[in-house]
Amino acid sequence: MNKILNYVLTLILIVTLTGCGTTARLQQKNREQAATIINLSNEIERLNLELGRLAKAREDLAGAKISLERKLAQEIAKGKMEVEMEERGLVVTMVAEVLFDPGKTIIKVPSREALMKVASVLKSRDLRQNLMFVEGHTDNVPIKYSGYKSNWELSTARATEILHFLVDEGGVKPERLSATGYGKYRPRDTNETEEGRARNRRVEIIISPKKLAEREIKYIK
Repeated sequence: MNKILNYVLTLILIVTLTGCGTTARLQQKNREQAATIINLSNEIERLNLELGRLAKAREDLAGAKISLERKLAQEIAKGKMEVEMEERGLVVTMVAEVLFDPGKTIIKVPSREALMKVASVLKSRDLRQNLMFVEGHTDNVPIKYSGYKSNWELSTARATEILHFLVDEGGVKPERLSATGYGKYRPRDTNETEEGRARNRRVEIIISPKKLAEREIKYIK
């Protein structure tokens, strides 16, 4: 009788302990799932805020496009400049011949007025923290009468020259700007015709919807 009672008690103890273990595992799993849900909710909230900021930035760029088109109406009408909204941001394209003599990097005097107009928009309240990228481009014809090794160096020097003008003469904050030269490697048209090559020789100012992070602004100050 005692053996049977001990056996029954042992079974009850085993079931109880097993149940406690199962309950503990379920509770741990529930805690993990709750933490995952909280993390996902936080990430969704962060993404929604980011989407909201990007939407506002796109609206600001749309307003800047209108302002630039108004200020640069003459240059646009003459085919010297273009203002287009692209996925990467608002792009101001300037014909290289309007800005520079062949193989040179000194900005022509008549182009400085147009660049000052661009700078005035870049400094506007809605764009004062937007990042900007100055890109130099050439055609595929090797340069002959220049001190630069190749079109790659020439395009980089031209982009940097425009950057310095926007900062030194236009008063744009330097921390917002960067300059890159792509040489012949990102043509917008064919290099088989003179017209196409002329379109490829250009400098672009890209006003990005992305802005300086708050931590970067504090660091700069």
